[in-house]
Amino acid sequence: MLEKQYDFVVVGGGLGGICAAIAAARGGIRTALVHNRPVLGGNASSEMRMHICGADHHMSRPDARETGILEEILLENKRRNPEMIYPIFDAVLWEKVHYQEKLELYLNTQMTDVVCDGEKITAICAEQLTTEKKFYIKANMFLDGTGDGVLGAKAGAEYRIGREAKRQYNEELAPEEGDHCTMGNSLMFSARDMGHPVPFVKPFWANTYTEEQLKFRDHSDVTSGYWWIELGGGEKRTIEDAELLRDELLKAVYGVWDHIKNGGSHGAGCMELEWVGFLPGKRESRRLIGDYVLTEHDCLGEQNFPDTVAYGGWPMDIHTVEGFLNEEDDPTVWNKVNGIYPIPYRCLYSSNIKNLFLGGRAISCTHVAFSSTRVMATCAVAGQAAGVAAAIALKKGCTPSGVLEFIDELQQELLKQDCYLPGVRNTDPKDLARTMKVSASDQTEGCPPENVVNGTARSEGGASNCWRASIEGKPVITLTAEQPMLVKQIRLTLDSNLSREITPSINRAVLKRQEMNPPSELIRNYTVEFFLNGNSVKRLSRESMGQRLQIIGLEDEIRCDSVSIRAESTYGSPLACIFEIRLYAGEECGK
Repeated sequence: MLEKQYDFVVVGGGLGGICAAIAAARGGIRTALVHNRPVLGGNASSEMRMHICGADHHMSRPDARETGILEEILLENKRRNPEMIYPIFDAVLWEKVHYQEKLELYLNTQMTDVVCDGEKITAICAEQLTTEKKFYIKANMFLDGTGDGVLGAKAGAEYRIGREAKRQYNEELAPEEGDHCTMGNSLMFSARDMGHPVPFVKPFWANTYTEEQLKFRDHSDVTSGYWWIELGGGEKRTIEDAELLRDELLKAVYGVWDHIKNGGSHGAGCMELEWVGFLPGKRESRRLIGDYVLTEHDCLGEQNFPDTVAYGGWPMDIHTVEGFLNEEDDPTVWNKVNGIYPIPYRCLYSSNIKNLFLGGRAISCTHVAFSSTRVMATCAVAGQAAGVAAAIALKKGCTPSGVLEFIDELQQELLKQDCYLPGVRNTDPKDLARTMKVSASDQTEGCPPENVVNGTARSEGGASNCWRASIEGKPVITLTAEQPMLVKQIRLTLDSNLSREITPSINRAVLKRQEMNPPSELIRNYTVEFFLNGNSVKRLSRESMGQRLQIIGLEDEIRCDSVSIRAESTYGSPLACIFEIRLYAGEECGK
């Protein structure tokens, strides 16, 4: 058995685990990501192909899309993968992890056991199926990103499965009595138009469905589907019966496709199945318990938290018990939330395992709150928060719960990394730009240049919070200090239109409403120029590479008293836009 030692080990390579691992490694700690599949991404990967939902609720809520590492990944995918080919997205995810400094990736590696010393995890045992290697992986801290809460369960962490009774948290959407019921598993498919009639021969093992049986399940879009082909969570459990559920889901998928092709007029005469998933996507199983349990009331925005580190906004999307077997009910009920809501740091670590962070869909919440927090974009931003917290915990020599003493530092670092925290503003004392005078050669109404230092890096509550000007004149924004200063790093937050989707998807309607390439609002080319006493001391030309967050590191500190950014071109918009400008001296740059 090969022994390995890290500062931080993340088990589970879904989007929550990916963002946690990258964030921790960028925070300077030695990190490992252990994933039991050949590709990263979990439900977003080519194995399952579910679009990445979040607080924007498919563009129904403006300016709500999640940013941070998730935005970085999805914008890179837009630049490299305009036709949205899933294996290419797999490669984008692999590249982000594999080439991240201080991060080591273990694919095809199943965690088999957990070693504990009292209330702390000391190591995990794992086996890599492709190499037949066995690992004993030790670390100071761990994060459960398995989805099923496997790491936590094996370590003895407190967890729940099923629905709480209404009286437990006074939740209107909870059942009168608690039970073990969860939401189920689904298999997806996609189809293509061949341009000529294509027959479909139903396998002998596929189910048969009538239009009456599908009356509550929309199947008008025959190009891809369907999240409502869902089984498990009632009599059949999503973990223990996963193999049986996969078999039954295959029967259901092919049966639904037979109905579409041979069961009436669905406009699918020229359509052919091009892909059917073989690995079901899970919605719900274990939920690990932290120092705070998020509830329905929190999702309705009834609580503000001093330790906000992430946010949600997807509706409380509670699927019917037994899923597809319950033909007389709508497959889900969309219970709206009131805008976006904060998620506290106390939901992201175990209440009883002292060095265990919680990530992905298994964070600390009730079944009702889980119906909102479970979507992947929410998992991603919570994962990034946990990864940054792990780096802080290691440097401060404290446990995950001990990071509460440094919550302001955690929040400010997340803002610096272009995460959005409701109610939290940039107050970073190391950011030199906050005290500088800002001017511009041009501006549009309502978007003055001083917005770039107002502490909020996206439009919010009707406020633009950005500087915007016509790109035609190659506008310049300038920050001027009262005294000369040393600058080693500049951070710009550009406009990537957080009201439009950029998620990978197999659904043609979802892809059709997106731009194929990087968002047209992004500045493409720009120059940065440093001045001292009116004289230019350095000039840099940069291409944004389709990214919202621009980090410009300098080889040596530059002594200057003003910095100008000139927008040279965009990806198509007639307007140039910058939400935030930050300046840091050498020792304050961070990662």
